[in-house]
Amino acid sequence: MNELSTIVSIESKIHIIRGKQVMIDRDLAELYGVETKVFNQAVKRNINRFPDEFRFQLMEDEMDMLNPPSRSQIVTLNNSGNLRGSNIKYHPYAFTEQGVAMLSAVLRSEKAIKVSIEIMNAFVQMRHYLQENAGILSRLSNTEIKLVEHDAKFKKIDENFSKIFKSLESDLAPKKEGIFFQGQIFDAYIFFQDIIQKAKKEIILIDGYTDLSVLERLSQKQSGVNATIYTDSKTKISNLDVQKFNSQYPTLAVKTTSKMHDRFLIIDGKSIYHIGASLKDLGKKCFAFELMQDSEMVISMIMKNL
Repeated sequence: MNELSTIVSIESKIHIIRGKQVMIDRDLAELYGVETKVFNQAVKRNINRFPDEFRFQLMEDEMDMLNPPSRSQIVTLNNSGNLRGSNIKYHPYAFTEQGVAMLSAVLRSEKAIKVSIEIMNAFVQMRHYLQENAGILSRLSNTEIKLVEHDAKFKKIDENFSKIFKSLESDLAPKKEGIFFQGQIFDAYIFFQDIIQKAKKEIILIDGYTDLSVLERLSQKQSGVNATIYTDSKTKISNLDVQKFNSQYPTLAVKTTSKMHDRFLIIDGKSIYHIGASLKDLGKKCFAFELMQDSEMVISMIMKNL
């Protein structure tokens, strides 16, 4: 392995713990070619050379910062050198740059001196890298902070929009009942026009008093929606009117009945409105309307009695 690849390999074993660049005892022992137990025993025999700023034992949360595969390798050996189990028996030691430099005075061999030099070079390279890229790392950190802030702001905006949409949905939802007073001609027109435009398949109007203004309102229905009017035989809508309407807004049928006094508007066979005024007279006088409960049952009963 050449010097560059060796340094790169060593750099991968350098960790930032407690704000310092450190290497773990097992990684150092591997580089020096000795067992971790032997390595630590040699350090303990020269413990006066390794004050706390050179060497410290990792806490539980600091061990979690290491790669899980590396942590699982922390085991003890029995007298024969075999593994006694995979449970962690001790908290490993971390060596700072000064501590690694001191190892060359403890592990006295030609290989130890060479490895120490390579490790020190790796520490220097890592330090230079951090210094040269401090601005980038800082900007990345600031970017992360801004992203968190933006996420919080977007979340707040999303919550506000959700409230607005819920409010709009509430306002736009069909009213179940209400009163239009005399003079609210346009308001009443818009309300029932919206109901007609929401029909998907069928509109049935039961109204004893109809004229061309009612056809005008039905002309706003969606394409393909069939319309049927049940009205009095004296209706002011002629067959010619129906024919011309169907030539442009198919399909409309006008049928007569004398069995109904009140006005009803049935949408898609599912909803039925009870209306206190004829569609041609909406808003001319005060009237009430109601979206009836059990609509499908009511619709069935009314259709049977037409």
